Amino acid sequence: MGVRTTTAVLVGRAVRVAARARGGGSAIPGNIALKIDPEFLQHSIARIPLGVVAVSGSNGKSTTTNMLAAILREHGLKVFTNPSGGNLPQGIASSVLASVSASGVLDADIAILEVDEGYGPKLTKMLKPTTVLLLNIQIDQLNRYHEPDRVVRMLAEVAGTATKSLVLNRDDNHLVDLDSRLGAAFTSSRAVSFFGATPELIGASAHGLASADRFGDDQTGAGARPADVTVTDLGDSQAVLGVDGTDIAVRLPARGLHYALDAAGATATARSVLGARFRPGLVTAALNGLTTVYGRGELLRVDGEDIEIIMMKNPASLQLNLDSLESAPEQVFMAVDEGTPDPSWVYDIDLSSLDHVDVITGSKAWQFAVRFGYANIPVGTVDLDVRAAIKQFLALPRPARGRKTMILNYEQMMLIRKILGFKELEGGGKA
Repeated sequence: MGVRTTTAVLVGRAVRVAARARGGGSAIPGNIALKIDPEFLQHSIARIPLGVVAVSGSNGKSTTTNMLAAILREHGLKVFTNPSGGNLPQGIASSVLASVSASGVLDADIAILEVDEGYGPKLTKMLKPTTVLLLNIQIDQLNRYHEPDRVVRMLAEVAGTATKSLVLNRDDNHLVDLDSRLGAAFTSSRAVSFFGATPELIGASAHGLASADRFGDDQTGAGARPADVTVTDLGDSQAVLGVDGTDIAVRLPARGLHYALDAAGATATARSVLGARFRPGLVTAALNGLTTVYGRGELLRVDGEDIEIIMMKNPASLQLNLDSLESAPEQVFMAVDEGTPDPSWVYDIDLSSLDHVDVITGSKAWQFAVRFGYANIPVGTVDLDVRAAIKQFLALPRPARGRKTMILNYEQMMLIRKILGFKELEGGGKA
C-alpha cells in the first residue's frame, strides 16, 4: 500500500459522491480506483483478520450475502460486504470506497462478498477466501455462459480457492458431490458442510428447485448428503430451520422455498465460520430484523399503496418466484428490456400462476406479450414508453386485496425504482 492506494481512495470517493448525487450506486468509482491501483482490492481487504467469505451461484447471491452479514453482525463481528449487489471487481471496489480509510484500511473483522460466477475464478484467486458458499447452478444468461456446465467449471474453480471451508447446497444436482470432484487433497485440509431442505418441501414445489440438469456421468443424487442446516417447514415469508438438533424460526424477505434455502445457506456458512461461537438463536434475531435487498421481493410504498417487486433475472428465478405466489396477483405490471437479450426462454416457463397482465413495457415487451397470447393469458396494454406505462399502472384502482405486483428484469428494476423515487440502493429508502 502507499501513495497509489491513497490516491485511488481519494479520487474514487470523489467520483462516488458525484455518482450518488445522480441517484443510485455505480461501478464507475470502483473502476477508476482499480485503474489507479490495480491491486486496490488486495490492499484494502488483505488486513481483515478473519479473511473473506465468497458467496456465489446462479441465483440468491445478494439475498444470502445480506443474510450472512446480518447473522455474523448479530454474533458481534464487524462485517464488510458489498450490499448493493455489485459483484464484479469494480462493483466490490465501489463498496470498499464507502468504508475504507484514506490509507486503504477497512475497519472490519470479516468480509462477506457476493461474487459473480464469471469473474469468480479470477477474483477469488486474488482474494484467497477462507470460506466459499455455493448456492445453486441453474439456467442463467445463456448469451454470456452458453451452458450450465460452463458455470459448473467456473464455480468449481471458485470452490477450489477456499483455504478453510466449503459450504454446498446438497439439493443441487451439480453441487451435491462437488467436494469429491475436487479431490482428496482438497477435502483433507478443508471442512466441507451442506445445507438443504426436506424432500417433502422440495416435492411440494411445483418445479422443484429449478436446478440445471446434469448429464453424462455417474453422479450422486441431489439430496443424498447429510445437511448441517435443513429447511424443515415453510410458511408465508417464514421458515423453520433445523440446526444441530434445534429448530429455529426465521422470517424470510419474501415467499418461497428458494428464499428459505438462502437462509439455510447463510446459517450453515455462519456455523462454519464461527465454530463454537455459533448460536442458533441469534440467527432468528438477525433474520427477523433484516432489511430486504432492493428489488428482491421488496415492498415499495408508493402513494399509499404497496408494490411488490419480483425480479426475473433468469428462467429459474422467474419460475420459482411465480411458483411461490399464493394466488394470481390482482394487478400485474411487467417490464423487460435489452438486459434480457434473448427472451425466448420465456416459452419454457409455466405461467399458470398468472391469469392476466395489466401492462407490459420495455423494449422486449412485445415478445413477452406474444408468449402470454400463446398461453391464453390476457394482456391489457403494451406500451414501450416505460414512464407512461408506470403512470397507467399506478392509476389503476387500489387492489381489493393484496398489493400491486411488478415483474421486472434487473435493468428495468433499477430504472423503475429510480422513477418511483427510490434512488438509494444501499439504504433501501427514497432519496
